[in-house]
This record gives sequence, structure tokens and C-alpha cells, in this order.
Amino acid sequence: MEVKAIMCDLDGTLLTSGGTVSPVTREAIRKAREKGILFGLSTGRDVHSVKTLLKEWGIDGLVDAIVGTGGAEICDISMNVEKASFPLDGALILEIMKHFGDMDVNFAVPYEGILYAPKEDEHIQRLSKADKVPYQVVDFQEFLKEPKPKVMIVCRPEDMEAVVERSQTFSDERYKAAALKTASILFEYMDPRISKTHGLKQIMELHGLTMSQLCTFGDADNDYDMTLNAGVGVVMANGSEKTKSAADYLTDDNDHDGVGNFINKYILEL
Repeated sequence: MEVKAIMCDLDGTLLTSGGTVSPVTREAIRKAREKGILFGLSTGRDVHSVKTLLKEWGIDGLVDAIVGTGGAEICDISMNVEKASFPLDGALILEIMKHFGDMDVNFAVPYEGILYAPKEDEHIQRLSKADKVPYQVVDFQEFLKEPKPKVMIVCRPEDMEAVVERSQTFSDERYKAAALKTASILFEYMDPRISKTHGLKQIMELHGLTMSQLCTFGDADNDYDMTLNAGVGVVMANGSEKTKSAADYLTDDNDHDGVGNFINKYILEL
């Protein structure tokens, strides 16, 4: 395999259940970069919050690029390039919220390193604690006067099936939006033109690389498209069945050095 770039999802992939990058994986990343391989992150988290946590994760100085907000944002640290594309209209987000308004859920919009929510409850508290991202409760009528990258519906894991079912009855002729379950407690809406592949292609082009030279690591349904479109798509043992179906390789789970073990065995040995 001709791997010139590695891009990893974060939660459930690069990060352990404890929210860290294992020493084995960290060392494998360092060695890959020494070989001239680009290393980056491809995540549903927004770019700003990711950058603030790199040091805590122990990978500060090892990340060349970030694809954030599921592909709506890119940040090429090595080339000092930042771009955002295809935000959701605020009026559409309000319509989505109304459609789920009678359910025990909350809503979160990641923006400039903060999770913005319309109300205080256990859902936003749990998400903020898990992702180590601060949250603010604001007036969404005012907050959404400008477009925002995406909106996340936050619920209990046992309520996710009902959220998915409700999503199937949402439609609005004025707007287009794509919806996807991205974690056990998160269901997201974003512009249908946005995907992790959309962001990854921009990063590859900046470095004169093609998607065939890219190795991706992922686990959840929102990693399916990049797994399918990368030259080498690797999925964790803890990954979803949908994303595993697109994988070229499966590796160990995120608590057993899955990313590091694959890099050591298949990329550094070449």
C-alpha cells in the first residue's frame, strides 16, 4: 500500500474509552511522520475544540491537519489554511428542533470551541463532560440568525431508536439536510454536500496527494464514506456494522491500540 497520509476519527477510534491516545499509538504516529507521512484527524467535533485538546490527548505537535464538523471545516496546520463550507440555515435548524420538540432530547451546535444549547439539562451536561468541551445555554432565536455548521440531537442511548424513527418523518421543501446517527447519544443534521470525504479531498489536494494515497481509521456510521473512498479504509473492532462493510481492513478496538498496531504492522514495515 502506498500510504502518504493517515487521517483518524477521534471518538471510538484514536481515543480510548478514557479519552486518551495510548502510548503505543502515539509512538506509531510519531514514527509515521518521521517517514514523511502526513497525519491528521477527521472528526465530527469542530476544529477549534479539537485544537484546544491536542495537548491533553498527548498529540500536540503530531497533527498536520484537521477535518472537523464532519467535513464542514478543514484546518491544515502545516500549511496554515482554514476553510468552512455549506453551513445549515438557522431557520432549518429551528424547524428540526420543532420536529423533535415533544421528545426528551436536547440540541447542540458546536461552534468555535463551544457547544451551544437552547436549554440546560442532563443531555448537554453529559455531552460536554464526555467531549471535554464547554457549553453555553443561549437564545437560539438570536443565535441562529446566522447559519451554523450543523445541529446535534442529544438523547439517552435507549431513546436513539425513537429519534431515528422520528427523523424519517422530517421534511422541508425549502431546505436540504442529511441526517445520521454518529454516536450512541448523538443524531446529527448537516448539509447533504458535507461528508468527511468532502473535507479529506481538500486536505489531500493541498498536499498534492490523492485519496488513493490516504489511509483512514474510523468506527461509526459517519466514517462509512471516508472508509469507502480512501485508498486504505481501516475500521476498529468496535466499529458499526455499516462502516465495517466498507473496510479494507479491520483492526483492534480503540482500547487495545487498534490504530497504533495497524500503523506498526502495515505502514511502518513497508
